[in-house]
Amino acid sequence: MNIIAHRGYSARYPELTPIAFEKALALPIHGIECDIRLTLDGEVVVVHDPIIDRVANGRGRVSAMTLAQLRKYNFGTPDNPQTILTLRELLAMVTAQNDKHIYIETKHPMRYGRMLEEQLVRVLQYQDLIDDPRIHVISFSPAAIMRMRTLAPGIDRIHLRRKIERWLNPVDTHPGEPTGLGLSVMRARRHPELVSSHNLPTYMWTVNTPNDMQWAREAGVKMMATDDPELALETLEELNS
Repeated sequence: MNIIAHRGYSARYPELTPIAFEKALALPIHGIECDIRLTLDGEVVVVHDPIIDRVANGRGRVSAMTLAQLRKYNFGTPDNPQTILTLRELLAMVTAQNDKHIYIETKHPMRYGRMLEEQLVRVLQYQDLIDDPRIHVISFSPAAIMRMRTLAPGIDRIHLRRKIERWLNPVDTHPGEPTGLGLSVMRARRHPELVSSHNLPTYMWTVNTPNDMQWAREAGVKMMATDDPELALETLEELNS
């Protein structure tokens, strides 16, 4: 089972910051997960929320600010300030280590719509990563998965199931021919038959307790996203001993 550091080593460091990814990438794990959005000037930046109020010492909407404006804020702590990362910068950190993978979540809905996937593909093309097996794109948006199939069909694309799909998509269909499917821990425990359904590997989030980690491994989960990758390493090592 592959361990993926959710938003970097976010259990111990501010999420999606350079230090969170640096510490995660130093561990013997499969890879990292990040979220991306577009700035006002078209830069692909690594941030989860549409506004920065929760994670920075400022206020404002990511899509309404330029990269230069976002760079003015501290996304870390007062003692260890951190700047917002661009996807280009994060990709450079990941590819500096040949064995690490990155799972890039495109966040929707957002004002720029399909431009996010278009800019993502441009960044990957510019850095010669468009056909790199270490790159994985994940999204809750079926439209985003469909766009990635058209824009870059060779890239692994994982559709994350929303809670509401229990009612809106009871037959569990997935447009865009995803190469993997995602499940939350809670939904997987309630519906274990969804793990590895459609003969596709399962990406599970956010697995943060030893009990859930053991359950995920026994259920056949392929990709486990966790805020605490060191705990996951210790837990799996104990289970294997």
